[in-house]
Amino acid sequence: MKLYDTVIIGGGGSGLTAALYASRARLSTLLLEKLTPGGQIALTDLVENYPGFPEGVLGPEISQRMEQQAKRYGTEIIYREAKSIVRKDKSFEINTAKESFEAKSIILASGASFRMLGAPGEKELTGRGVSYCATCDGAFFNNKEIVVVGGGDSAMQEGIFLTRFATKVTVIHRRDKLRASPILQERARQNPKIEFIWNTVIETIEGDKKVEGVVLKQAETGEKKKFKTDGVFVFIGHEPNSKFVKGFVDLNEQGYVKTDAHLQTSVAGVFAAGEIREGAVKQLVAACGEGCEAALAVQAYLEEHFG
Repeated sequence: MKLYDTVIIGGGGSGLTAALYASRARLSTLLLEKLTPGGQIALTDLVENYPGFPEGVLGPEISQRMEQQAKRYGTEIIYREAKSIVRKDKSFEINTAKESFEAKSIILASGASFRMLGAPGEKELTGRGVSYCATCDGAFFNNKEIVVVGGGDSAMQEGIFLTRFATKVTVIHRRDKLRASPILQERARQNPKIEFIWNTVIETIEGDKKVEGVVLKQAETGEKKKFKTDGVFVFIGHEPNSKFVKGFVDLNEQGYVKTDAHLQTSVAGVFAAGEIREGAVKQLVAACGEGCEAALAVQAYLEEHFG
């Protein structure tokens, strides 16, 4: 089994940046990604707040560029999902369903997944009208009416994007005001295709072979009513992808990985960066910065322990 200087688990902004810095430092670097490099940013239509792109940049484009840049300096990318990590003498064994990999150090950068509503009908109708990715599925709702659940930046940004296809987008939010940044709130409110339903949650998603409607519950009065819709797009936050390290490193109550000021976890030689980490800002530019910092911390750790 080849012994890598570092194995990076996760290919989002933090993982790819960590891979770039580690590879440029001439560390043998393996990046494990269970899907496609780029993480959630690859599913984002337009990124407007990443420095150096005044007109914005497409999410898939910046993801591909970051992947190419890491590979250019020698990063090896293998598409496997990490299942567990075992501490060996002075190294770590990362296990996947097919094979295992050994490393002197690890950077956890597996990010977070979209949080589900937990409403009856959601799981059954996922992929048949229920979606968590506007850029993936928006085109399927051309000339249809849909609902977007959430009140943060993702909900507003993706809701605005969905107006390219849908004739009407109804934003359903459990509070009476949005959490999104002012500029996104302004754009959403000014869009003639977007309407809002406040203080309301989706109690049930209805449909036989596809979404046909939802049952809405007014948070204050408890009043319920049916609302016809062709699709439900859910943007209510994320859950950390940290189950594979539960019991191996310390997690907080929400499942995010705890780190010190240098991004080291409770296990020496194991670092964390990006959305999997407790206290992460959940922005691409911050994730990239943490990926850089984690790679530099790995270099210092390897120099101290391996010479």
